[in-house]
Amino acid sequence: MQTKVLILAAALTAVFTGCMDNGEPYVPENLNRLTVKAVYPDGVAAKGGATVSIVEISSATSYSIKTKENGTAVTYIPNGIYRINVRDRNDDYVFNSTRDKVLISNEDVSLDMEMMPSKAGAIVIKEIYCGGCSKAPKEGTYQSDKYVILHNNSLDTEYLDGLCMGTLSPYNSTGANPWLQDGKLPDFLPVIQAVLAIPGSGTDFPVKPGEDAIVALCGAIDHTAEYPLSVNLNLPEVFALYDPVLFPNATYHPAPGSNVLPQRYVEVVIKTGQANAYTLSVNSPTFILFRAPKTVDIKDYVQQSANQPQVPGGSEKVVAIPPDWVVDGVEVFYGGSTGNIKRLPETVDAGAVTLSETFKGRTLMRKADETLSAEQGYEVLLDTNNSTEDFYERETQSLHQ
Repeated sequence: MQTKVLILAAALTAVFTGCMDNGEPYVPENLNRLTVKAVYPDGVAAKGGATVSIVEISSATSYSIKTKENGTAVTYIPNGIYRINVRDRNDDYVFNSTRDKVLISNEDVSLDMEMMPSKAGAIVIKEIYCGGCSKAPKEGTYQSDKYVILHNNSLDTEYLDGLCMGTLSPYNSTGANPWLQDGKLPDFLPVIQAVLAIPGSGTDFPVKPGEDAIVALCGAIDHTAEYPLSVNLNLPEVFALYDPVLFPNATYHPAPGSNVLPQRYVEVVIKTGQANAYTLSVNSPTFILFRAPKTVDIKDYVQQSANQPQVPGGSEKVVAIPPDWVVDGVEVFYGGSTGNIKRLPETVDAGAVTLSETFKGRTLMRKADETLSAEQGYEVLLDTNNSTEDFYERETQSLHQ
């Protein structure tokens, strides 16, 4: 991605002409004044230093500016269609606000950005590998090796028992989003195909601070035995999605390898789709982790018809998950398209990470917070609830040997 760092308008004077008129620089006629104001919740005072990220969608050119003490930032940008995000944090919350497809065309634009608070999670998604790899030295491509890695980002031991996960409708970020009404997402998250859960009775699967957990969403086998550019998922620490009754397609769900423990098979809480293999987009999934409140039995919840809305204009049903149940979520955009559309609200993920190409072995990784990692003595990952900032595309899978 091409990156241009623009500071506040006054600092641009030298770039343009060095002349000022009433405190504002003269700017070329093809630039437009953009004013962004961060509007915080009641009880949270506006302050300077919030980061405003501005991305021109078609070119992926990005700009970054900071707000002043009154919560406002000003810059000048050319015509285009932009994705604008404001992010900030205090001791208690992460704040984000995003506007998608903002048209800038030969006129000044002012935006009031409502800053949505959210908590950083204890268990976060560290890696999503969904894009597949080459079968080299054989011909063709391969995608039966998808996995995610979870990470304990907290100071305490966490237990994965009962942690639920799923992918959202629509499967891909490109094309129309049938859930959008008047430009707004629904007040629930539409988990499609199936709700999955880590097994256990409560304390069977502890994860210490800084430790990882691998979830094989496709074959929990050593894929490198046949395809060297793939990964080995035949590991005793792997949680394996294997249910030959609900997902009988052995190409994607072969019997797990000898090192995988049956007590670590992922539970299918409910299956709502008809596919014979678990469906995760190869180029642009949205993946979430969530837990129901202690007062809610997740198995009862998913069976209730009121919690199984139908995809608008389609026949498939989803499970409606309240956003405040979410532990972590990541939105993936496809780099081969300029028509990506958000599926997660700002309170879950205010941005998105881009997968540039499929079948290249590339993977999406969360960045480490080097300062906190050094302080805590174990790996601490960035968690601003904005995947644009928190994630990057890695050339090869982290499990590739």
